[in-house]
Amino acid sequence: MATAPIDLYAPYDTRVRNALNNPHLRTALSRSTIRLSSQRVTALRAVDGQRLRDQTRQMKEDVLRRLPDLLEQFEGNVTANGGTVHWARDAAEVNQIVLQIARQANVQKVVKAKSMATEEVHLNHALEEAGIVPVETDLGEYIIQLAGEPPSHIVAPVVHKRLEDISALFQEKLDMPPTFDPEMMCSVARGRLRQEFLTADMGVSGCNFAIAETGTVCIVTNEGNGRMTSSMPRVYVAVMGLEKMVPTVEDAFLQFQALTRSSTGQQCSVYLSMTSGPRKPGDAEGPDEFHVVIMDNGRLDMLARDYGEALMCIRCGACLNVCPVYREIGGHAYGSTYSGPIGAVISPLLPAHVTNPEKLPHASTLCGACRDACPVKIDLPRLLLDLRADYVQEGESPWVEHQAIKGFVYAMQSRARYEAAGKAGSLGSNMLASLSGGTVKTLPPPLSGWTNSRDFPPFAKKSFRQQWAERLRRRKVV
Repeated sequence: MATAPIDLYAPYDTRVRNALNNPHLRTALSRSTIRLSSQRVTALRAVDGQRLRDQTRQMKEDVLRRLPDLLEQFEGNVTANGGTVHWARDAAEVNQIVLQIARQANVQKVVKAKSMATEEVHLNHALEEAGIVPVETDLGEYIIQLAGEPPSHIVAPVVHKRLEDISALFQEKLDMPPTFDPEMMCSVARGRLRQEFLTADMGVSGCNFAIAETGTVCIVTNEGNGRMTSSMPRVYVAVMGLEKMVPTVEDAFLQFQALTRSSTGQQCSVYLSMTSGPRKPGDAEGPDEFHVVIMDNGRLDMLARDYGEALMCIRCGACLNVCPVYREIGGHAYGSTYSGPIGAVISPLLPAHVTNPEKLPHASTLCGACRDACPVKIDLPRLLLDLRADYVQEGESPWVEHQAIKGFVYAMQSRARYEAAGKAGSLGSNMLASLSGGTVKTLPPPLSGWTNSRDFPPFAKKSFRQQWAERLRRRKVV
């Protein structure tokens, strides 16, 4: 039986608790994330992986330094190619622009390639409210659209579902005969989606990277839907965050290498679709209209607040695959379009509604695995610590935690108080341990969060200071 989706607007603690109580979620996550992580390591070993990461980071740093100039260059080249560039300050403007394009072209149906940017602005909801039918054509996105769920992973949106869940969904929504054969299930979805492509008026995609020197929008896929979305409908719209720029074609292929090897462990994706403008006379295929919507939606504010390093993210999902927290709770528990370590950084900084955003920076062990896996070497643990500090400065830390830290500081300011606290802790913990077989089985809240899942070892009966003083006394006697 398929499990109910997590309520993204529930309190953070509730979302996490629901995820941890899902008996199938961790199994599905482990299967996918461990496989993707292993494939990434193998793919990077096939080349000089560290050099690739160094070069990609240098390029992305250069992009942030020259971003205004690159954006203007890109706009000029798209316009020269016959396309139209639109600028959007926020999600509302993105949706308004896309709806205006659709109304002017009398669009009734939109086919969409996988796009985190359109998920970020909730474009599907805006289209549906306007009476326009949006159809996700990436297989994973199509599955979660049928299920009425948001994606749970940047690259693999349906990573949280088992084969049994998808089979039950297809039987319900697509009248598929009962089967667990992946090939047959894909064939059923492909047959439905082909009809959607043939009857769609507009195609919408995201943008993996945009080339400033040529005015080209690039989307990386492993399914033919991306190319069909950008070439079959008479209108094609690409929605991109303003940080998606790369200066040259050579830089584009550098990022392409880093992206494919880090996301799915492939040396090269099946498709790299590049669109520079509308169809010209004599062209066999292509849209009659080509539009690019460049959105800010909080990104310039991230630069101003010294979180610009997070804008170097190329959305490969590698940090999610290695994160021990993500592997336990999945993407929906974050309550945002972006999950995992990168989501814990950017989601509180974007203007989208997230319940309890101040808790997301704490959804990390700070183990550093995300930084080691990132193809752009983003220092995610440092950014998470900076966010935690910002929230403390804004007074968002829990009262109990605030008082505990004040108590700790008070004790550490005096040797006598420090030693008294240590003796009290030792006496109390050893007394409790003696009553329960040598370890502490139960502690009162909030310390019960520890003993609910593991025993608490008692403090040493003698502190290091005591043992050292006794050692010195013995030496003097001798």
